[in-house]
Amino acid sequence: MGHGMTTAREATGEADERSERALVARTARGDEDAFRMLYDRMVGRVFRYAFTLLHDRHLAEEVAQETLVIVWKQAAKFEGRSKVSTWIFGIARFRALDLLRKEKRGARVPETVLVEPDPAPAVHDRERALRAIGTLPDEQREVVFLTFYEGLSYGEIAGMLGIPEGTVKSRMYYARRSLAEALA
Repeated sequence: MGHGMTTAREATGEADERSERALVARTARGDEDAFRMLYDRMVGRVFRYAFTLLHDRHLAEEVAQETLVIVWKQAAKFEGRSKVSTWIFGIARFRALDLLRKEKRGARVPETVLVEPDPAPAVHDRERALRAIGTLPDEQREVVFLTFYEGLSYGEIAGMLGIPEGTVKSRMYYARRSLAEALA
């Protein structure tokens, strides 16, 4: 691809971002239909992100709900300096870490995902990969999730987590190395 050319995936991402910004703007004006559409787009993504931080399905559901209530109440405060998803994940991260501080539980054990046996190799490979990701330290798993599942850039992740971009790159390097060893 030469300069100035946009891939179909980039164009779709840009269209999605414009659409999400429009939904936030409408939500800020009290448009409940716009909020429902934004909610439907984001609730699963926020749940999956919260689950990577909390390792607890019920707490992740609680964080997803609280996050989207905050989005409803604070949509007018979105200044557009980041992607809508980055802003929403930032809220979710704050809520999840706040919940962890309040819970003050001992070490959490990730929930085990039970999968029906399936002879398809792709399913087994995906499950192996998900299990391997589940064994990563929290900081590495969070960076992997935001990079591969949410498509955020290292710069966006650094801004959201409040850490240098080099730290994001380092976490990703070690995560990839661990995953390669686990999947070898």
